[in-house]
Amino acid sequence: MTSRMHAPHTTCPGCQEEVFLDELVGGKCPLCGCSLEDFEESIGEYDGILDRSDLSWLIFNYFVFKKFADLGVPPSQIMDLLSTYEQNAEKPREEWTKSDFSLELPMGMLDALRPKKCAKCNRLFFRGGKKEIHGDMRSTKVYTRYFCDRC
Repeated sequence: MTSRMHAPHTTCPGCQEEVFLDELVGGKCPLCGCSLEDFEESIGEYDGILDRSDLSWLIFNYFVFKKFADLGVPPSQIMDLLSTYEQNAEKPREEWTKSDFSLELPMGMLDALRPKKCAKCNRLFFRGGKKEIHGDMRSTKVYTRYFCDRC
């Protein structure tokens, strides 16, 4: 069974079922008869998408998503961050345009009770405002900062 898991396979464009390449009958899907040769010619357009579907990239996305979701970051912000990081990952490190991030978090109970200092105007405030985390995807440090309602 292990050898079957690593056998080359693809998804049939006709019936959307997983088809192993050694099961093809004359270059056609054994289930619906759809020709996979046309699909093989057009696959060059989607190489960028298929390159990032490997297991290590999926695991990376899962743990980044889980880390930020556990902190309370909205999923749409996390997905924007991951798509930006994926665009940068295709380039050499010297050409990365953006690897830093800033994500808004909801205020917790502890945040509501203690005094906070605004990151822009250095004003001390107790109520309102917003909480953000920021950092760089190339390092492990994540910083928390607060902004008052005036800024």
